[in-house]
Amino acid sequence: MHDLVIRGGTIIDGTGAPGFVGDVAVDKGTIVAVGRNVGPGREEIDATGNIVTPGFVDTHTHYDGQVTWDAQLSPAAWHGVTTAIMGNCGMGFAPIRPGIEARDYLITVMEGVEDIPGTVLAEGVSWDWESFPEYLDSIDCKPHAIDVVAQVPHAPLRAYVMGKDRAIDGEATDEDIAEMAQLVKEAVQAGAHGFTTSRTFIHLTSKGELIPGTYAEPKELLTIADAMVDAGSGVFQLISDKLGKPEDLAWMSKIGRKTGKPVIFSLVEVKPDSDPYEFRQTLDSLKRIYETEGVDIRAAVPWRPPGFLMGLETSLNPFSYYPVYAEIDALPFAEKVERMRDPAFRARLLADEPDMSKSLTGLATRFDKMFPLGDPPNYEPTPEESVAGLAKAKGVSPQEYVYDALLEQGGKALLFVPVAAYALGSLDILHEQLSHSRTTASLSDGGAHVASISDASFTSFMLTHWVKGRTRGPRLPLEEVIRLQTSEPASLYSLDDRGVIAQGRKADINIIDLEALHLPAPYMAYDLPAGGKRMMQKVDGFRYTLVNGEVIVKDGVMTEALPGKLVRGPQFAMN
Repeated sequence: MHDLVIRGGTIIDGTGAPGFVGDVAVDKGTIVAVGRNVGPGREEIDATGNIVTPGFVDTHTHYDGQVTWDAQLSPAAWHGVTTAIMGNCGMGFAPIRPGIEARDYLITVMEGVEDIPGTVLAEGVSWDWESFPEYLDSIDCKPHAIDVVAQVPHAPLRAYVMGKDRAIDGEATDEDIAEMAQLVKEAVQAGAHGFTTSRTFIHLTSKGELIPGTYAEPKELLTIADAMVDAGSGVFQLISDKLGKPEDLAWMSKIGRKTGKPVIFSLVEVKPDSDPYEFRQTLDSLKRIYETEGVDIRAAVPWRPPGFLMGLETSLNPFSYYPVYAEIDALPFAEKVERMRDPAFRARLLADEPDMSKSLTGLATRFDKMFPLGDPPNYEPTPEESVAGLAKAKGVSPQEYVYDALLEQGGKALLFVPVAAYALGSLDILHEQLSHSRTTASLSDGGAHVASISDASFTSFMLTHWVKGRTRGPRLPLEEVIRLQTSEPASLYSLDDRGVIAQGRKADINIIDLEALHLPAPYMAYDLPAGGKRMMQKVDGFRYTLVNGEVIVKDGVMTEALPGKLVRGPQFAMN
């Protein structure tokens, strides 16, 4: 008799093959049989009318701090994620020199780049490590609901070796590079799955400084790649202003040849007036490199437009750069709403002018790029549904319209501002990108930008929108959507024990009522350490999520099961 049998569901096995009705038998956390007549189970789940999929693998998260205080790593598991890969974009907390000064600096890096409040990190992170292997050990000894994978981040590595000031804008010496390479080698040998870096002007600390590694010479990165090879290899991940242009592709190709593993970069254009089809040339280059050289360079693209949510509780709203609004910005939410309802304050604010000197993109006042989100949220609105379009139809100024819109739902209404991949006013560009062989679906940023986005729900959105809900263009096949979030990302990171519903694979499984699947609007929760706030988004329709054969979510509610663990790279077992 099996430990568990999932009976009668439509199995979407993660390979892209057509779904079929059958049973899944689980023993000791492993799938032991798939098909008909698998035998009885001590426990059985009736999955009739539901789809049964592998657990989702989220390749782009920033739970590096949260993993030390939050056993459940919410909201990842709410949305079917059973494996989360951390340490992206060069962000993280190890290695770190002893003392409060080093802690404070890494907090300013994470706070500035990933919008995680410094007070939350200062109180929540355990800080019981110095080296990266010690950081892995710290994670490993704590129970978690889902599995986590760690990568070595460049920013803390450079700060550790070179000191903060030289790390920001200094060129690394040969001795610096050798020490960094040795530390990466030790980290990969201890179980890190790769190395990550940031090379973009938009990544600034909370004090407005560039982060370490932004303009590091390719020689430094190539030497680090050599160290990964010496340790057993690993994925190389980055974000760059070059967006896969030839000057980056040259050294990225060298790294891919050295490591024999994927090189992954974020393909997200944040310049509002750029050519929306420029990505085609990049993807053509990646395809040519793969076909002629066998080098696997992937462009990471999102499921929905990267952007931010604006409201009276979020980090930013359309009046954030107005001097009059600054008078109430720090007030508690209820008091802020009360002041906003005062006609005299309304008149003063609407007569004010914004100071845009602190804005990187100017999108906070681009009313043609700003949309009421609604509930259920509309992530593919038309230009007519923008604040500018709605204000024109109503015969008021955009400022007047957005002022009143912010006060809806008791002051909790949200505006959606897509930063990239929405120049054409639809998701057609993303459809093309998601359908390309040289992309990988990613960029949830789970655990980051906590007061301005809730994109950890990407894995639910892929089903609610791309499979069953989209009306403004072509959808994506269910089997392909599941493959893009299961076997493909698992393969990229050499997680060969998961990502497919098959005999011998890890019993990380989702059971989903696709017809009932519904994504409501995000909301602000005040549940982080030190009373910190974060945008959260739930989902209806996930009946069960299992990790290692144990139910961690049932009908949207986390259980007390904590079967997750740190997943060390295969090279760890060899050392």
